[in-house]
Amino acid sequence: MRADVFLVEAGHATTRSQAQRLIAAGVQWRLSPLSPWQKVSKNGDDIPSIAEVHLLDDAEAKYISRGGLKLEGALQVARVPVKGLRCLDVGQSTGGFTDCLLQQGAAQVIGVDVGHNQLHERMRSDLRVICVEGMNARSLTPQALQDACELSLSEVIETEEDNETQPEAPYSWMRNGGQVDEEYDDSNDAKDKDIENFKSERAARAKAREQGTLPVERRRRPECADADITPVFDVVTGDLSFISLTLVLPALVPLLAPSGDLLMLVKPQFELQPGQVGKGGIVRDESLYAVVEKRIRDCCAELGLAVVEWFESPIQGGDGNREFFIHARSAA
Repeated sequence: MRADVFLVEAGHATTRSQAQRLIAAGVQWRLSPLSPWQKVSKNGDDIPSIAEVHLLDDAEAKYISRGGLKLEGALQVARVPVKGLRCLDVGQSTGGFTDCLLQQGAAQVIGVDVGHNQLHERMRSDLRVICVEGMNARSLTPQALQDACELSLSEVIETEEDNETQPEAPYSWMRNGGQVDEEYDDSNDAKDKDIENFKSERAARAKAREQGTLPVERRRRPECADADITPVFDVVTGDLSFISLTLVLPALVPLLAPSGDLLMLVKPQFELQPGQVGKGGIVRDESLYAVVEKRIRDCCAELGLAVVEWFESPIQGGDGNREFFIHARSAA
């Protein structure tokens, strides 16, 4: 079996890309305790399915994605505690930041991402996590986020219909053995117009259901009954691509609690003009990093955020770009 596939299927890595980074850091295998260790040289090397595997450096496997390592280092540098706090993770993706926040003791993480079906199942099934998909961070408002969270925590309640074709007891006279005499009371008999109205209502409901316009009743899933979806957070983190933070920060400030901490990953290639970014999306002119920093600092100032610190990401970007973190704090 291919080495990268083996690591995923054996549970050493959550994705093949993570497995490939583990291989680059050093992986070896053997068939028995008496056998010599065999070094994995490349991703396509074969590892027998019964082999014992040893990771020389398992740091890459600590979190669901490499983003967790970036945030872990940033939390240490910024000295931002998250234990027992409610956090918002913007650009949740597979859940690297979310995983890190939970391992650091966060009480809850609400994650927002414009995509769908990206969050790793381990995070999705954690009751401390609420995943909001299909929402652009630029369009976030407290009410929109609260509504989206409620939707995420709810299930559709199917209404059971009492009769598929006719109203209840449409032919009460049948109870009289088919005999209708002068003493028979027909007040409970369904009238022709009642039956036709009933059929029309059923037809309209069926059409609405087919078109997706039938009103539905939603109810929180029992296991989520006590989930807090108040759109105010002690800590807001984010890892966004293909958009400038200056377009997103205005939407995040109203979600920060008084004295709340904002810790965002800055990717310079998305903060500059196309002509300033080199081939392959790499920023090669290091003087432009200062331009990016000033631009984001100015944006924070305009929004009433106090910048506490600007520092380089402890882990380099996967594409070779230098990345940074900005730590800012809302007014008390």
